[in-house]
Amino acid sequence: MSAWGWKLVYDGKTPPPGAVVRPGERLSGLRMLGLGAQHVVAMFGATFVFPAIMGLNPNLAVLMSGVATILFLLIVKGRIPSYLGTSASFVAAVAAIRAQGGDSKQVTGAILVAGLILAAVGVIVHFGGAHYVRAVLPPVVTGAVVMLIGFNLAGVATSVYFPSEQWIGLLTTLFVLVCATLLRGFVGRIAIFLALVFGYLISWIADRINDVPACSKTVTTACTGTGHRIDWSGVKSAHWIGLPKDISSPTFGLLSGPHLPAFKWAFILLVIPSVIALLAENSGHVKAVSEMTREDLDPYLGRAFIGDGVGTAIASLVGGSPTTTYAENIGVMAATRIYSTLAYYIAAVVAILFGFCPKFGAVVAATPGGVLGGITLVLYGMIGLLGAKIWVENRVDFGNPINLVPLAAGIIAGIGNLAIKFSDTFSITGIAAGTLIALIGYHLVHILGPRVGVTPEPADAPIDPTHTGTVPVPAGTAQEAGPGYDPQGTRWDPPPPETGR
Repeated sequence: MSAWGWKLVYDGKTPPPGAVVRPGERLSGLRMLGLGAQHVVAMFGATFVFPAIMGLNPNLAVLMSGVATILFLLIVKGRIPSYLGTSASFVAAVAAIRAQGGDSKQVTGAILVAGLILAAVGVIVHFGGAHYVRAVLPPVVTGAVVMLIGFNLAGVATSVYFPSEQWIGLLTTLFVLVCATLLRGFVGRIAIFLALVFGYLISWIADRINDVPACSKTVTTACTGTGHRIDWSGVKSAHWIGLPKDISSPTFGLLSGPHLPAFKWAFILLVIPSVIALLAENSGHVKAVSEMTREDLDPYLGRAFIGDGVGTAIASLVGGSPTTTYAENIGVMAATRIYSTLAYYIAAVVAILFGFCPKFGAVVAATPGGVLGGITLVLYGMIGLLGAKIWVENRVDFGNPINLVPLAAGIIAGIGNLAIKFSDTFSITGIAAGTLIALIGYHLVHILGPRVGVTPEPADAPIDPTHTGTVPVPAGTAQEAGPGYDPQGTRWDPPPPETGR
């Protein structure tokens, strides 16, 4: 099918039980508008929150997520229904860049290069095959990188956001746990969005009680007596319609609006490991969609990489945040069995319109620090555990020291923010250092192992797509389950009825 033109099916009405609407098909206009709006709500929480955590304007991020989604759908020729929201895989790298004095221009410059690298890998996969990527990044290494990305963020959740209001944070965490695990269907998939609403509500109630210690204007300072947790002065002054611009947030500080990127090699190296997470995420989501739609999408895997890479590069070129395919939206498709790409075009247009409403961005910017602490406590941990999920589902043998030792060193280097200094002006730290140790160490022992009689496992074993959540996270953020290989790695198991990301 082409990227344009959808065949009307089932007379435009709700499909009968068990029936599906394929990517090139559609229902009536009103039903498609409703489905598009549903996809916007599914991606809304994470796509708004993660840019703010990275110090970028959430309005601009949502606007560019719509642009990136349209570009993605065009590049994959409408064969892979997917929404490109803000990637959580870059949060730790951005935090490291800012800790080293980097500004928003250097942040988006580094992300732009990462997007171009992802697009280049997509070209290689499209023309040469995915086995090249699998040989360099087998599941054992990919799992380690995803794990250290998530766990590297632990200090941000526990030391930066959470202390601003621990009881609000704990209640928000409890809400996320209940919502993401016990609620079914669409409601469970928007757990993060609902947690934001819940956190705002209990913060407002605490402000009315006014006897719980609140914090000063930034989440990085200690609590200083009682006061208001919610500061909506910026919301009141924000316009309903306007272009994205810099926002002064009581929680996040300055959130940078549109700007051109700047480039610094040390910062670029910090974000490159995030490309590995995006490769894992995209490949898994493509396989999940392939199984749901019963279409062979392997020939389009390279195009998916290219689409995501181009989307990330274009978004960061104007100051937006990095993008990735969103499993919560894939979860919506699994629940509705409606895979029409028209719904994603509609969602993209709605997101672009939201981007021109500064009032929404101001609301996100005013999110109390305790609420973010409660949400990120779950999100960052789940990103890390998705790395372990990759190992389990690909049956990685850690009884083999060739797997165990180099990855152990890399993971601790990444989590502990190890700094490797090459000169007074150039060093690699944290995630970049851990990734290099894991990647180089793994391949080095695989080269030397056979020479001393040690037999390593194949480095190009098939990647199980279910590891793809970067985001990783409960249903409603950025990455969750999909179908997997059977024990022999020769076919895909059908997904459960309500797989999400």
